[in-house]
Amino acid sequence: MNIKLHTPKSLKNGSGMASLKQFLLSLFATTVSIALTFGTAAVIDYNKKQKEKREIVMMVMYDMYNSLEAVKQADSRIMESIQRQIKFAEDTTNLKTTDLIQMALIVPNAEFTETIERIFSSSIETINTVGNVLFTENVADFYRFRNDYKRFVCDSVQHAIETDMPFQTAKGTINFDYSYYALISSNIMPSMQALFDQCKQMMDVTDEEIEAYRKEREKIEKSSSQDEDAREKKIKEVQRLVLQLDSLQ
Repeated sequence: MNIKLHTPKSLKNGSGMASLKQFLLSLFATTVSIALTFGTAAVIDYNKKQKEKREIVMMVMYDMYNSLEAVKQADSRIMESIQRQIKFAEDTTNLKTTDLIQMALIVPNAEFTETIERIFSSSIETINTVGNVLFTENVADFYRFRNDYKRFVCDSVQHAIETDMPFQTAKGTINFDYSYYALISSNIMPSMQALFDQCKQMMDVTDEEIEAYRKEREKIEKSSSQDEDAREKKIKEVQRLVLQLDSLQ
């Protein structure tokens, strides 16, 4: 049995074929448009997340850099104090009151801003944005060492000085056990440096980038400081005018 397929007249004359072609082109264009829309949105979202990730990393690296610099400065003060103690011990006759005062002025101290530590440590979203478990662990260890340094070195020295007041006498100045704190410092500081270097390497951050970020932050902080100074100046001027007005009444 023969089956004949009948082609519609609309297709025979070409108008149907044109309509089908137009439909397929429209379908293809719609598909491409949807793909481009979602693809572009995905790229934009990815780039946004990468930018946020980089900003968080640079913010943390900058904080680590500043913390390490503060620790290095505190350590240098400890070493300077020991050198002074050695010099005083060699000849106590030359130990002057000004020397005792100077010893009290070079006490090791390291001030840290804990804002970034709290943000990084407490925000799961921030940690997820960075997306590097080892980096997160290293940063946490760094902050732990930083807190240990402040507690067992800086705060401990300050407490011992306030309690024993060693720098009131030559004997107390020479016998103050700075070597104990130097030993603690020499153990903590290299660990912090190693963690900082590892974080730079794993997140591909250069010293030049940190320096550029530091300058930009300092520029912003300087601008904020100038705004605050201007605000204080304006308040004082208002207060002066108020007092002047009161005196005339």
